[in-house]
Amino acid sequence: MRKTTLSPVIAGTMNWGDWDKKLTTSEMVHLMNICIENKITTFDHADIYGGYTTEAQFGKAFIESKISRDKLQLISKCGIQLTHGRENKVKHYDYSKKYIIESVENSLKNLQTDYLDVLLLHRPSPLMQADEIAEAVLKLKSERKIIDFGLSNFTNSQTELIAQKTDVSYNQIQFSATQHEPMLDGSLDYMQAHDIRPMSWNPLGTVFREDNEQTRRLKKLLVALVKKYGVGSDTILLTWILKHPSNVIPVAGTVNIARIQSLMKAVELEMDQQDWFAIWTESMGNEVP
Repeated sequence: MRKTTLSPVIAGTMNWGDWDKKLTTSEMVHLMNICIENKITTFDHADIYGGYTTEAQFGKAFIESKISRDKLQLISKCGIQLTHGRENKVKHYDYSKKYIIESVENSLKNLQTDYLDVLLLHRPSPLMQADEIAEAVLKLKSERKIIDFGLSNFTNSQTELIAQKTDVSYNQIQFSATQHEPMLDGSLDYMQAHDIRPMSWNPLGTVFREDNEQTRRLKKLLVALVKKYGVGSDTILLTWILKHPSNVIPVAGTVNIARIQSLMKAVELEMDQQDWFAIWTESMGNEVP
């Protein structure tokens, strides 16, 4: 049973720090306020972002912003061990009870908060022990250091393994108009059946990143849909995700203020069913069976 309520669109922070935009503290404060003003109150983190630096940078901005903790929700992920930023010989995953607890406590310190609204395991490991993970989650929940627990990039069988031992409330997966396999491989069906809320990273897919037959077909259709609905292409692509009955929450990584201000339009937009299927058709390159 989920105890958290997240915003319909989540602000992804992966690009805020050293990995991309290198935002200053004041720029982060401004961006946080813009998000909240536009009803995007949930911020998605991972310990590894910025080579283990972005959480602390965000935490500093959060304190300076003087935004009340109850006005926003914080998600973080753990489990990936990089070779840069840590003394590791090889990139690997660690889901020992000790590491999960230490990682959460480190994230709390960096984010300058007493609790995470959601903790996610970042990527599945062949060596993960479900019992040990459950013990860590139970301890963290009992100490109110995390409210809800979930997964990221987990398959149905991997999710089932963990869910047999502890409640799984979320699974953050790659899902977009150009990456629509979760609708076909049973992932979104499984989550609906087990009351697991999907989050979607990279929700715009490759439409604006790659030039190939698929993206050209979609861009051509989007021209007509932009004219029909009076919103931008990115808003239409988010609406396409939101229309799925599994109740997907897109994680939008943009730091463009104009785009942030338009993100919530996707929540309000009523997309015609045939337009939804038209987007899927152009992505596949053929009609539905």
